[in-house]
Amino acid sequence: MIEINEPGLWTTVQDLGRLGNYHLGVPPSGAADKFSFMVGNLLVGNPVDFAGFEMTVFGGKMTFYKNTVIALTGAPMESFLNGSPVELWKAIAVQEGDDLILKACREGVKSYLCVSGGINVPEVLGSRSTYELSKIGGYQGRKLIKGDRVNINEPLPGVLKQAGKSVPLEFIPNFERSQEIRVTMGIKGHMISDQGLKAFLNSEWTVSPESNRVAYRYTGAKVSFIEEEPPFGAGSSFTNVVDFAYPIGGIMFPNEEELIVLQNDATTGGGFATIGTVISQDLDLIAQSRPLSTCRFVAITLDQAIEARKDRNEKLGRLEEILKQ
Repeated sequence: MIEINEPGLWTTVQDLGRLGNYHLGVPPSGAADKFSFMVGNLLVGNPVDFAGFEMTVFGGKMTFYKNTVIALTGAPMESFLNGSPVELWKAIAVQEGDDLILKACREGVKSYLCVSGGINVPEVLGSRSTYELSKIGGYQGRKLIKGDRVNINEPLPGVLKQAGKSVPLEFIPNFERSQEIRVTMGIKGHMISDQGLKAFLNSEWTVSPESNRVAYRYTGAKVSFIEEEPPFGAGSSFTNVVDFAYPIGGIMFPNEEELIVLQNDATTGGGFATIGTVISQDLDLIAQSRPLSTCRFVAITLDQAIEARKDRNEKLGRLEEILKQ
C-alpha cells in the first residue's frame, strides 16, 4: 500500500488507456506521456500497460507500506527517499515505512511512478486509468488527496535484481521549451485556405496556460479559412461544421487565431473544423509542454507516421532487452 501524505498538484492512477469506447463518448484517458510511462514499467519488470501514478508539476509526499521496487520517469522532479536524493530513470528498492518526496520539476510537466506489480485499483471498461470528468477508473474516479491509501500488487518474482538498473542516456527524452510536432494533414483540411495552411505550418505557436489533459490550446498566427457559407446548423464562423467526430490528437480551430490539440481525456465530437492530427508519438511531447513554451507543426505523410510508430516500438524493444541483461 502507498499512503498519500501530501497529494501534489494533480496525481492520478493511469495505465495505457481505455480503448474501444470512444464512439460511446468515453475517451481513452491513460498516461499522457506514454513513452516515459512505458519505460518506467520496463524498469521495474512490469508489462508496459501496468497501472502507475501520473504526477503533474510536483508529486507531494507518500509512504510505502510494502517492500517493493519503483521507478520514477518523465519530467525531472526533484525527488528524495528518506531524505536522500533519488535518481530518475532508475529502478529503486524501497522498504516498508520509506518516505518518498517529489518536489517541482523545472522542465516538462508529467512525471511517473511505476511500482513492481502495478497499482491495484478496479478495472473500469478494461482499464485502470482515471477519467476525472466522469469520475470513472483510477482511485475512486478522482485525483489523489491527502490520506488516500492506495493498494499496490505484490512485487513480481525476481524483481529485486532490477534494483539499480538505469536507462541509458540515449533513451531519455529531452523536455525542451521548443518542439517540432509532426502532423498528418487531412480530415477537414480542405476548409483551410492556401494562405492559412502556410501560416499554420510556418508560424511559431505558444502553449496557453489553460491547457490540460483534455486539450492543449495554442496561440500564434492568424489562419484564414475558405470563405464559404457554413452549412445549416453550423453557425456563422468559417471554422465551424455541423458536427464532427474528433480523433485524439485532432487539430481544431475554434476561430482563426487559436488552435486546439485534443489529448487523452478529450471530448469525442463537436462543431470545430479539424484540419489534421498530431501523430501519437508527438502527443508525448505536447503533454510535456509547459505553459508559454512553443512549437512548430511539421506536416508528414501517413507512411512517415507509421515509420515513426515502428521506430518507437523498436526503441522500446531494444531498451527492454538491455534491462533484462
